[in-house]
Amino acid sequence: MANYAIGDLQGCYKEFQALLAKVDFKPSKDHLYLVGDIVARGPDSLACLDYIYTHQDSITVTLGNHDLHLIANYMLDKPANPKDKLTALLDSAKLPAYIALLQQQPLALWLKQEQVFISHAGLNPAWSIKQALQHAQFAQNCYQGPHAPDYFKHMYDQHPPVWHEQLTEFEQFRYIVNYFTRMRFLTLDEQLELTFKGAITDSNAMIPWFKHPRFNTFKKHIVFGHWAALEGITNHANIHALDTGCVWGGKLSLMELKNKQYFSANSTDFI
Repeated sequence: MANYAIGDLQGCYKEFQALLAKVDFKPSKDHLYLVGDIVARGPDSLACLDYIYTHQDSITVTLGNHDLHLIANYMLDKPANPKDKLTALLDSAKLPAYIALLQQQPLALWLKQEQVFISHAGLNPAWSIKQALQHAQFAQNCYQGPHAPDYFKHMYDQHPPVWHEQLTEFEQFRYIVNYFTRMRFLTLDEQLELTFKGAITDSNAMIPWFKHPRFNTFKKHIVFGHWAALEGITNHANIHALDTGCVWGGKLSLMELKNKQYFSANSTDFI
C-alpha cells in the first residue's frame, strides 16, 4: 500500500495516466491525494473528473480555486470562461454527479502517519495545523450545506484584510477560502496579496507565504500546488510545491508520501 500526492491536473489527463502508470498505482490498495485544480485550461477536464469519480474510494481532493469556481458556476447557473475548455464536461450527463463528488471534498488534510499537511495553496503562517483544519471544516460546512449558493455568491467579494470576530459568516468563508486556494504572496504586514501571480522576485513589499519566518523552524511537511511559476522549488526540504505547470508545457509531478520521493511526467501538449 502506498499514498501519493499529485499537483494540479487542470485537465491534463494523458499525463495523469502516464504518471499513475509510472508508479504502478493500484486503486484497490493505494490512495491518491490530489492537491486541487482538477479542471480548467487543459484539454480533458472531463476525463480527469470521470477517473476520480470512478475511483473515488481511492482518491481525495483538496479543492482548488478552479474546482470551487466550477461548483459555484454550476450552482449559480453562470457560464464558464471559454479559456477553461470545459464544454465537454458541462455537456456531460454525469455533470451533477461530478459536482456532488467535488462538493464532498475537503479544503485541507492532515496525514498523521506521514506528518503531511495538504491543501491547494499552502498553510497560512498565522494558523497552526489544528487551527487550519478547524477553519477548513467551517468552510466545508458552508459549501456543503443547504445555503451553499449564498456563500458562493459572496466568494469573490473583497477579501477581508484582517481576521476578527466581527466578520460575517460570508466574510469568514471568503477569508478562509482565499488562504487555502489563492494564497501565494503575503505583504510585509502579513496580509494576503492576491494580485501578483508570477515567480519569486526581490521585493520590498511582499514575500512568498513559505518564506515567512514561522517556517524556518517548522518540522512538519506541507504539500501544495497552485503556483506553477515556482517550478517545484521552495528551498525548504519539507515544503513541497507540486504544481509544476503541466498545463503550461511543464510537467505533472507526484510525490510518494512516506519516503517523499518524486516522480514526473512531461507535458504532451507542447512536445
